[in-house]
Amino acid sequence: MKYDPIKKSLGAVFNKTPLLRKTFYHLLNLLLLRSWHIRRALRKLKHTLPEEPEILDAGSGFGQYDYTMALQFPSCRITAVDVKKEQIDDCNTFFRQIGKDNRVKFIVGDLTRYVQPDTFDLALSVDVMEHIEDDITVFKNITKSLKKGGVLLISTPSDQGGSDVHDDHDESFIDEHVRNGYAITDIENKLKKAGFTTIESRYTYGKPGNISWIISMKWPIIMANKSKAFLLLLPFYYLITYPFSFILNVMDLYMKHPSGTGLIVKCTK
Repeated sequence: MKYDPIKKSLGAVFNKTPLLRKTFYHLLNLLLLRSWHIRRALRKLKHTLPEEPEILDAGSGFGQYDYTMALQFPSCRITAVDVKKEQIDDCNTFFRQIGKDNRVKFIVGDLTRYVQPDTFDLALSVDVMEHIEDDITVFKNITKSLKKGGVLLISTPSDQGGSDVHDDHDESFIDEHVRNGYAITDIENKLKKAGFTTIESRYTYGKPGNISWIISMKWPIIMANKSKAFLLLLPFYYLITYPFSFILNVMDLYMKHPSGTGLIVKCTK
């Protein structure tokens, strides 16, 4: 079961016009439960940040969270860093087309080397750290790049079945993962070593979220890998299944989970 080729194919389709790309972002926000948790965490931070916050997106991908933050924090300035030049170029083109390139800048960079001392009020890392072997160096670089009192918000798979790995014989759902997920104690210890003083961690993708993920992501990707023709049937599939996923996502968002396949971590310098 391969996730990245499907993601790349969909990205190529929705990258054709700004309207299609905005539609793609909205679809990702509807379907990806991690986006629900991240947007809720950002809303909670809104009144604690400066009026014109400097934000680092550490591993920007398609740029959907930069679009969200640009709308949520109208006076912010965002520096988005990623190693994939093609995605960086696409994002810069899109944000220039919608007139937000004066506040949102995408640059090619390696997070194990990227440091801008005492620059940012907020750093965001969504499903990035499981791709990077030398995660402690990245955490240290982000700590140095944050101002005193700055916040790092992380979304990443946990070791409770993250990446759809449940035992030693399973393969990661994502081709590029170097680890299948973090234990809470493991990631908290690494963040403490990196210099963060206050760390709050909680599980996401508990029982409701995991069922929603199977319905809304896992099954469609399995079917799309078997036949690309299934992509044409996706709207009809989601018309039937999404109401159930929506209810499950709401439950996951507001419930406290004793375990889950995802983690949200908020830490302060």
